[in-house]
Amino acid sequence: MSEPELPDKLYFKIGEVAKIVGVKPYVLRYWETEFSVVRPGKTRSSHRLYRRRDVETLLEIRRLLYGERYTIEGAKRRLRELGRASAPPPAPAVDDLRGRVRNELLELFRLLEEEPGIPRQLSFSDRRSR
Repeated sequence: MSEPELPDKLYFKIGEVAKIVGVKPYVLRYWETEFSVVRPGKTRSSHRLYRRRDVETLLEIRRLLYGERYTIEGAKRRLRELGRASAPPPAPAVDDLRGRVRNELLELFRLLEEEPGIPRQLSFSDRRSR
């Protein structure tokens, strides 16, 4: 199985993740109950928002279950082993971190603007001028 290319986004809806990972949304919801490392956030209307890290983990779970033919328990064990074996990432520079936080906030704002039922009080451009 070839590794799909992840779009350059910080957050993904469940339908997008299902297409990227190549499984149905109910499979993703089931995997959330089995694998504690996958914990998507939720919007006010309880829609799941997966982070890029969650999508990468789900791709690894799919590879272990479908490609390597691990059981659920075996895949959990393997993910724990991989987690211990990997070195912690280096601390990001302040400017890099600030840019990542800004991008994440912009992405959240864009998603909230798309969310039905949320009253729109200020546009993003109004907030920037303050």
